Amino acid sequence: MTYRLRRAEPGDLVFARALACRNMLRYYIDHDLLWQDEAFDVGWSGRDNWLIMRADVPMGFFSLSRDRRALYIRELQIAEAFRGQGAGSWAIDQVIAVARTERRPALRLTVFKNNPAQSLYKRKGLQVCGEDECFLRMQLDFGTPVL
Repeated sequence: MTYRLRRAEPGDLVFARALACRNMLRYYIDHDLLWQDEAFDVGWSGRDNWLIMRADVPMGFFSLSRDRRALYIRELQIAEAFRGQGAGSWAIDQVIAVARTERRPALRLTVFKNNPAQSLYKRKGLQVCGEDECFLRMQLDFGTPVL
């Protein structure tokens, strides 16, 4: 499959919010958390957002933020119909390339403890570096080799 990235535009917020809610609501319910569209919208507005495309069809998106210490994946969502086709793995490879190009010391993300996506993150070299009641914090340090 051939994927490409397209920088998100203001009109893509509706797609991204609906996809994130559809994918994440079960985890929010499992952990007795409240999904809030407004909170998603505020986060979206302050991030570097990219759509994952196959041909002209958006199949997912990711949102990034940065500081001196790391590049952060704030959201990585793939529509259920497109899972298992390598898009998530491809997207992480793109983000790793961005982090390396920008010479960030690390790539970081947070994932629900019961989200099976953590196995993909581990395969891509991210390691658990902390946790709380609901989440694992994961990091790929660019001072160590990536497989």
